Amino acid sequence: MNITLRQLRVFEAVVKHMSYTRASEELHLTQPAVSMQIRQLEDTVGMPLFEQLGKRIYLTEAGNEMLRYGKRILHEVNEADTVFNEMRGLHRGHLDIAVVTTANAFSSKVLAAFLKKYENISANLMVENRVKVLEHLQKNAIDLAVMGKPPASMDLTFQSFMENPLVAVASPDHPLSTEKKIPLTSLIKYTFLVREAGSGTRIAMERFLSGHGLRIHSEVEMSSNEAIKEGVQAGLGLAIVSMHTILLELETHRLEVLDVENMPIKRNWYVVHRKEKRLSQLAQTFSDFLISDASQYVFHPVRTS
Repeated sequence: MNITLRQLRVFEAVVKHMSYTRASEELHLTQPAVSMQIRQLEDTVGMPLFEQLGKRIYLTEAGNEMLRYGKRILHEVNEADTVFNEMRGLHRGHLDIAVVTTANAFSSKVLAAFLKKYENISANLMVENRVKVLEHLQKNAIDLAVMGKPPASMDLTFQSFMENPLVAVASPDHPLSTEKKIPLTSLIKYTFLVREAGSGTRIAMERFLSGHGLRIHSEVEMSSNEAIKEGVQAGLGLAIVSMHTILLELETHRLEVLDVENMPIKRNWYVVHRKEKRLSQLAQTFSDFLISDASQYVFHPVRTS
């Protein structure tokens, strides 16, 4: 049936007043325009919706059925209109976000603060390695991603919002922990604990060393940042990690940042989405919140001698 919302609203107004004249006044239409909408609706249904007895009009059986369905349809449309208006005003909505594991510590805090500010918003936070986050972006399965600089080969829009320095770390009792201005050539003589191939931190580390004509000679691959930190604390080797992943360990003196020449490696965090994706107001607001407020949710340890 080719029934329009305009026809239903005119029909509802006529039923409300049981008068074409009063309906036209409410809708700011001429009476012939109201009569035409009702006639077109009756033509679509194939039956009269009103009957006139004397000077008054009454609903027919078909009219009563149309009123029942019309009310239901208009209720759903009005409810949808309310929902979308609320979403535009950030009173409700849902976010799908993916972050690389290194960014999880501060991303969780930023999201918690955002959800506290916009109480009726829901969110799904996926913590994945870099490869998985890029897959989510490729499949358009998320609104936004938080990661290091994405590859130029993908059609993505990204903006940096915070520095992400990479530092070399060791256990407090490691021979290098008290050294100053350690040359890179001395650093790479030790075993390094590294993430899997494709990890953003590993890519940055290898690119940095390659730029100085160097490479690691001995490495142990580990599946998570937590495993790397625990391995370094146990004396299994050194590591190059994001400063944002070791702040608690620095505070509790379980790890030491080594004083290495040409370090830290300077990187940035980026908020990312597909270039052709039209962000909802909610997603754009969260992106803006990251850019303006993320740094205040990074824990800064107070070091004591």
